[in-house]
Amino acid sequence: MNAAIEAAALLITALGVVSFLAAYATTRTIRTALPLLLDFLMAAGLLRLAGDLSWSSILLTVAIIAVRKVAAFGVAEKGLHSEHYELGRR
Repeated sequence: MNAAIEAAALLITALGVVSFLAAYATTRTIRTALPLLLDFLMAAGLLRLAGDLSWSSILLTVAIIAVRKVAAFGVAEKGLHSEHYELGRR
C-alpha cells in the first residue's frame, strides 16, 4: 500500500509540474501558474502523509503549505503594485 501511495504522490507531483508549465506557457504570468503548482505539491504531500504518518512527513507538508501561503501573498502583492504602476502610467 505504501508503494502505491508513493507512486500516486509522484504522479501528482509530475502532473503539477506539467500543469504549471502549461499554465505559464498559456498565460505568461507566474501569478496564475505558481499557486497551481503549489496546490499540486500540497496534494502530493497530503497523500504522502496518509501513507507515512511521521514527523518528517508532517513537517514537509507544513513547509509546503507555508511556502504556498507566503508565495501566494507575495505574488498577490506584486500584482497589486504592478496594477498601480500600470494605472498611473495611463
